[in-house]
Amino acid sequence: MKIKDHFLSQEEFEIIESETKGVFKTAPIPSNISKYYESEDYISHHQDTGSLKEKVYKFLQSFNLQYKKTILLDRIKKDSKVLDYGCGAGEFVKYIENDFETFGFEPNSDARNAAKNKTSKAKIIDDLSSIENQSLDAITLWHVFEHIENQKEMLDAFHSKLKEKGLLIIAVPNPTSYDAKHYKEFWAAYDVPRHIYHFSKNGMENLISKNPDWKLRKIKPLLLDSFYISMLSEKYKKSPLFWLKAVIHGTISNVKALFNTEFSSLIYIIEKR
Repeated sequence: MKIKDHFLSQEEFEIIESETKGVFKTAPIPSNISKYYESEDYISHHQDTGSLKEKVYKFLQSFNLQYKKTILLDRIKKDSKVLDYGCGAGEFVKYIENDFETFGFEPNSDARNAAKNKTSKAKIIDDLSSIENQSLDAITLWHVFEHIENQKEMLDAFHSKLKEKGLLIIAVPNPTSYDAKHYKEFWAAYDVPRHIYHFSKNGMENLISKNPDWKLRKIKPLLLDSFYISMLSEKYKKSPLFWLKAVIHGTISNVKALFNTEFSSLIYIIEKR
Protein backbone atom coordinates (compact mmCIF):
# COMPACT_ATOMS: atom_id res chain seq x y z
CA MET A 1 0.00 0.00 0.00
CA LYS A 2 1.24 3.49 -0.86
CA ILE A 3 0.86 6.16 1.84
CA LYS A 4 1.45 9.91 1.55
CA ASP A 5 3.16 11.95 4.25
CA HIS A 6 0.06 14.10 4.76
CA PHE A 7 1.58 15.80 7.81
CA LEU A 8 4.61 17.47 6.24
CA SER A 9 6.33 16.56 2.98
CA GLN A 10 3.48 15.16 0.84
CA GLU A 11 5.93 12.49 -0.39
CA GLU A 12 4.73 8.93 -0.97
CA PHE A 13 6.08 5.86 0.81
CA GLU A 14 5.18 2.18 0.77
CA ILE A 15 4.08 -0.09 3.60
CA ILE A 16 5.73 -3.50 3.16
CA GLU A 17 5.92 -6.73 5.17
CA SER A 18 8.81 -7.06 7.60
CA GLU A 19 10.57 -10.26 8.65
CA THR A 20 8.09 -10.63 11.54
CA LYS A 21 4.59 -11.70 10.50
CA GLY A 22 2.05 -8.99 11.27
CA VAL A 23 4.69 -6.25 11.51
CA PHE A 24 4.97 -3.86 8.56
CA LYS A 25 7.67 -1.39 7.59
CA THR A 26 7.82 1.96 5.80
CA ALA A 27 9.97 1.93 2.66
CA PRO A 28 12.22 3.54 1.81
CA ILE A 29 13.48 5.05 5.07
CA PRO A 30 15.01 8.45 4.19
CA SER A 31 18.67 8.84 5.11
CA ASN A 32 17.89 12.37 6.34
CA ILE A 33 14.85 11.36 8.38
CA SER A 34 15.46 14.07 10.99
CA LYS A 35 14.15 16.70 8.55
CA TYR A 36 10.73 15.01 8.62
CA TYR A 37 10.44 16.01 12.29
CA GLU A 38 11.17 19.68 11.64
CA SER A 39 7.82 21.10 12.67
CA GLU A 40 6.62 22.85 15.81
CA ASP A 41 3.64 20.49 15.81
CA TYR A 42 5.94 17.54 16.49
CA ILE A 43 7.01 18.94 19.86
CA SER A 44 3.85 17.91 21.57
CA HIS A 45 1.83 20.72 23.07
CA HIS A 46 4.44 22.14 25.43
CA GLN A 47 3.24 25.70 25.01
CA ASP A 48 0.03 26.77 26.68
CA THR A 49 -1.58 29.09 24.14
CA GLY A 50 -4.81 29.48 26.07
CA SER A 51 -6.87 28.67 22.98
CA LEU A 52 -10.06 26.62 23.19
CA LYS A 53 -8.42 23.87 21.15
CA GLU A 54 -5.51 23.77 23.60
CA LYS A 55 -7.83 23.67 26.60
CA VAL A 56 -9.84 20.78 25.15
CA TYR A 57 -6.63 18.92 24.31
CA LYS A 58 -5.27 19.42 27.85
CA PHE A 59 -8.57 18.29 29.39
CA LEU A 60 -8.58 15.04 27.40
CA GLN A 61 -4.84 14.59 27.90
CA SER A 62 -5.34 14.59 31.68
CA PHE A 63 -7.49 11.45 31.41
CA ASN A 64 -4.81 9.71 29.33
CA LEU A 65 -2.05 10.70 31.76
CA GLN A 66 -4.00 9.40 34.75
CA TYR A 67 -4.77 6.16 32.91
CA LYS A 68 -1.09 5.65 32.09
CA LYS A 69 -0.03 6.41 35.65
CA THR A 70 -2.60 3.94 37.00
CA ILE A 71 -1.10 1.21 34.80
CA LEU A 72 2.21 1.78 36.61
CA LEU A 73 0.74 2.13 40.10
CA ASP A 74 -1.15 -1.15 39.66
CA ARG A 75 2.11 -3.00 38.97
CA ILE A 76 5.02 -1.31 40.73
CA LYS A 77 5.47 0.40 44.10
CA LYS A 78 5.56 4.13 44.62
CA ASP A 79 9.08 5.61 44.47
CA SER A 80 10.13 2.90 41.98
CA LYS A 81 12.48 4.00 39.21
CA VAL A 82 10.72 4.73 35.91
CA LEU A 83 12.19 5.83 32.58
CA ASP A 84 9.92 7.42 29.98
CA TYR A 85 11.83 6.77 26.76
CA GLY A 86 11.08 9.41 24.13
CA CYS A 87 9.48 11.68 26.72
CA GLY A 88 8.95 14.57 24.29
CA ALA A 89 8.12 17.83 26.04
CA GLY A 90 7.79 16.00 29.36
CA GLU A 91 4.04 15.83 30.05
CA PHE A 92 4.13 12.26 31.38
CA VAL A 93 7.32 12.61 33.42
CA LYS A 94 5.88 15.74 35.00
CA TYR A 95 2.65 13.90 35.81
CA ILE A 96 4.36 10.98 37.57
CA GLU A 97 7.41 12.65 39.13
CA ASN A 98 5.80 12.88 42.59
CA ASP A 99 4.96 9.17 42.59
CA PHE A 100 8.17 7.67 41.17
CA GLU A 101 11.86 8.38 40.80
CA THR A 102 11.48 9.50 37.23
CA PHE A 103 13.81 9.78 34.24
CA GLY A 104 12.98 11.05 30.77
CA PHE A 105 15.05 10.28 27.68
CA GLU A 106 14.60 12.64 24.72
CA PRO A 107 16.99 13.05 21.75
CA ASN A 108 15.34 16.19 20.33
CA SER A 109 17.00 19.21 21.94
CA ASP A 110 13.99 21.53 21.74
CA ALA A 111 11.64 18.97 23.28
CA ARG A 112 14.28 18.02 25.87
CA ASN A 113 14.67 21.65 26.96
CA ALA A 114 10.90 22.02 27.20
CA ALA A 115 10.79 18.92 29.42
CA LYS A 116 13.58 20.25 31.64
CA ASN A 117 11.71 23.53 32.08
CA LYS A 118 8.46 21.73 32.86
CA THR A 119 9.65 19.25 35.49
CA SER A 120 11.07 19.87 38.94
CA LYS A 121 12.09 16.38 40.08
CA ALA A 122 12.49 14.23 36.95
CA LYS A 123 15.95 13.85 35.44
CA ILE A 124 15.89 14.53 31.69
CA ILE A 125 18.70 12.84 29.75
CA ASP A 126 19.89 12.33 26.17
CA ASP A 127 22.19 9.38 26.81
CA LEU A 128 20.86 6.02 28.00
CA SER A 129 24.30 5.02 29.30
CA SER A 130 23.87 7.51 32.16
CA ILE A 131 21.38 5.05 33.73
CA GLU A 132 22.86 2.13 35.64
CA ASN A 133 22.24 -1.40 34.39
CA GLN A 134 19.52 -3.37 36.22
CA SER A 135 18.37 -0.22 38.05
CA LEU A 136 14.91 0.51 36.55
CA ASP A 137 11.57 -0.93 37.62
CA ALA A 138 9.76 0.17 34.43
CA ILE A 139 10.41 1.72 31.02
CA THR A 140 7.55 3.33 29.12
CA LEU A 141 7.36 4.15 25.42
CA TRP A 142 4.16 6.04 24.57
CA HIS A 143 3.94 6.08 20.76
CA VAL A 144 7.72 5.93 20.42
CA PHE A 145 8.58 2.33 19.53
CA GLU A 146 7.21 2.73 15.99
CA HIS A 147 9.83 5.48 15.39
CA ILE A 148 12.80 3.20 16.25
CA GLU A 149 14.57 1.49 13.35
CA ASN A 150 17.12 -0.56 15.34
CA GLN A 151 14.49 -2.25 17.50
CA LYS A 152 16.44 -5.40 18.43
CA GLU A 153 19.35 -3.30 19.66
CA MET A 154 17.02 -1.08 21.70
CA LEU A 155 15.14 -4.03 23.21
CA ASP A 156 18.51 -5.41 24.34
CA ALA A 157 19.38 -2.01 25.84
CA PHE A 158 16.05 -1.82 27.69
CA HIS A 159 16.57 -5.35 28.98
CA SER A 160 19.96 -4.41 30.42
CA LYS A 161 18.55 -1.35 32.24
CA LEU A 162 15.59 -3.14 33.86
CA LYS A 163 15.69 -5.07 37.12
CA GLU A 164 14.62 -8.72 37.16
CA LYS A 165 10.90 -8.85 36.31
CA GLY A 166 11.00 -5.15 35.38
CA LEU A 167 8.31 -3.87 33.04
CA LEU A 168 8.56 -2.60 29.48
CA ILE A 169 5.35 -0.77 28.51
CA ILE A 170 4.93 -0.05 24.80
CA ALA A 171 1.98 1.80 23.24
CA VAL A 172 1.67 1.77 19.45
CA PRO A 173 -1.07 2.40 16.84
CA ASN A 174 -2.87 -0.65 15.47
CA PRO A 175 -3.16 -0.83 11.65
CA THR A 176 -5.78 -3.61 11.88
CA SER A 177 -8.22 -1.45 13.88
CA TYR A 178 -11.56 -0.33 12.42
CA ASP A 179 -10.39 3.27 11.95
CA ALA A 180 -7.24 2.13 10.10
CA LYS A 181 -9.32 0.00 7.74
CA HIS A 182 -11.89 2.80 7.30
CA TYR A 183 -9.39 5.58 6.49
CA LYS A 184 -6.94 3.38 4.55
CA GLU A 185 -4.23 5.57 2.99
CA PHE A 186 -5.53 8.60 4.93
CA TRP A 187 -5.15 6.92 8.33
CA ALA A 188 -3.12 9.47 10.28
CA ALA A 189 -1.33 6.90 12.46
CA TYR A 190 0.65 5.55 9.51
CA ASP A 191 2.52 8.89 9.78
CA VAL A 192 5.16 7.91 7.24
CA PRO A 193 8.13 8.12 7.22
CA ARG A 194 8.37 9.04 10.92
CA HIS A 195 6.63 5.79 11.83
CA ILE A 196 9.13 3.26 10.55
CA TYR A 197 7.26 0.18 11.81
CA HIS A 198 3.54 -0.60 12.05
CA PHE A 199 2.40 -3.28 14.52
CA SER A 200 -0.77 -5.29 14.27
CA LYS A 201 -1.75 -6.97 17.55
CA ASN A 202 -0.64 -10.34 16.17
CA GLY A 203 2.57 -8.73 14.93
CA MET A 204 3.54 -7.39 18.33
CA GLU A 205 2.65 -10.72 19.95
CA ASN A 206 4.88 -12.48 17.38
CA LEU A 207 7.73 -10.03 17.97
CA ILE A 208 7.68 -10.57 21.74
CA SER A 209 7.07 -14.32 21.64
CA LYS A 210 10.17 -14.98 19.51
CA ASN A 211 12.35 -13.07 22.00
CA PRO A 212 13.20 -15.29 25.03
CA ASP A 213 14.19 -12.25 27.10
CA TRP A 214 10.61 -10.99 27.36
CA LYS A 215 7.16 -12.19 28.41
CA LEU A 216 3.97 -10.43 27.27
CA ARG A 217 1.79 -10.03 30.36
CA LYS A 218 -1.16 -7.86 29.32
CA ILE A 219 -2.63 -5.84 26.43
CA LYS A 220 -4.72 -2.76 27.19
CA PRO A 221 -6.41 -0.14 24.96
CA LEU A 222 -5.85 3.59 24.63
CA LEU A 223 -9.49 4.53 24.10
CA LEU A 224 -9.09 8.22 23.28
CA ASP A 225 -6.64 7.55 20.45
CA SER A 226 -9.40 6.46 18.06
CA PHE A 227 -10.94 9.94 18.26
CA TYR A 228 -7.69 11.87 17.87
CA ILE A 229 -6.46 9.70 15.00
CA SER A 230 -9.87 9.88 13.30
CA MET A 231 -9.87 13.68 13.60
CA LEU A 232 -6.45 13.96 11.95
CA SER A 233 -7.49 11.47 9.27
CA GLU A 234 -10.63 13.49 8.48
CA LYS A 235 -8.47 16.62 8.23
CA TYR A 236 -6.18 14.86 5.77
CA LYS A 237 -9.27 14.00 3.72
CA LYS A 238 -10.30 17.69 3.94
CA SER A 239 -13.69 16.62 5.29
CA PRO A 240 -16.26 19.22 6.33
CA LEU A 241 -17.40 18.77 9.93
CA PHE A 242 -14.24 16.72 10.51
CA TRP A 243 -14.71 16.76 14.29
CA LEU A 244 -18.22 15.25 14.06
CA LYS A 245 -17.08 12.51 11.69
CA ALA A 246 -14.13 11.83 14.00
CA VAL A 247 -16.48 11.33 16.97
CA ILE A 248 -18.65 8.96 14.92
CA HIS A 249 -15.83 6.82 13.56
CA GLY A 250 -13.82 6.94 16.79
CA THR A 251 -16.87 5.62 18.64
CA ILE A 252 -17.50 2.89 16.05
CA SER A 253 -13.85 1.84 16.31
CA ASN A 254 -14.00 1.48 20.10
CA VAL A 255 -17.36 -0.33 20.07
CA LYS A 256 -16.16 -2.85 17.48
CA ALA A 257 -12.95 -3.35 19.46
CA LEU A 258 -14.94 -4.31 22.55
CA PHE A 259 -15.72 -7.52 20.64
CA ASN A 260 -12.58 -8.12 18.55
CA THR A 261 -9.97 -6.33 20.78
CA GLU A 262 -8.60 -4.43 17.76
CA PHE A 263 -8.46 -0.97 19.36
CA SER A 264 -6.96 1.99 17.50
CA SER A 265 -3.92 1.98 19.80
CA LEU A 266 -2.79 -0.79 22.12
CA ILE A 267 -0.58 -0.87 25.20
CA TYR A 268 1.65 -3.94 25.61
CA ILE A 269 2.81 -4.65 29.16
CA ILE A 270 5.93 -6.80 28.86
CA GLU A 271 8.01 -8.34 31.66
CA LYS A 272 11.76 -8.91 31.65
CA ARG A 273 12.69 -12.58 32.02
